[in-house]
Amino acid sequence: MNSVNQMAAANENIPENWLPLLQLAVKEVFEIMLGSKLEPHSDTGAAPKDFTAMVGLAGQLCGVMTMRCSAQSAALIASKMLGIDPKEANAEMWDAIGEVANMIAGNFKNKLTGMGDRCMLSVPTVITGADYSFHSLADSTPLEVTMAFEGEPIVVNLEIHS
Repeated sequence: MNSVNQMAAANENIPENWLPLLQLAVKEVFEIMLGSKLEPHSDTGAAPKDFTAMVGLAGQLCGVMTMRCSAQSAALIASKMLGIDPKEANAEMWDAIGEVANMIAGNFKNKLTGMGDRCMLSVPTVITGADYSFHSLADSTPLEVTMAFEGEPIVVNLEIHS
């Protein structure tokens, strides 16, 4: 029996079919947790790197999911999540961004038939600052979703390793 990762490596179309599921997972988490409706973001400029949250996937589905946003978006996410003023959200931004990324990864994996119990998520890791390089050992084409949150881009990437 082939794992999802082996099928993804053998057939590049499988991960691409997951793009609508990833988009739905992002939209649902922002709607449920933050009360915010997201729209597709059309600007193809550089992705924000002020905050990057990473969640690893292990088991039948292995890889990493990242969520990137600006510091302004991170403060607003923490504000909406905790019901506080964005100016008071500085200390909570890391936890809020990590939790949102974790919920997106969990929501996505549960949308894949039979994957809920066969894939575990790591504890989220959050990096701040823009002066870094990210290299994943994933061997499939990454899926990328860019959505507008209060006019600012939120970029979610999913990279799978076979």
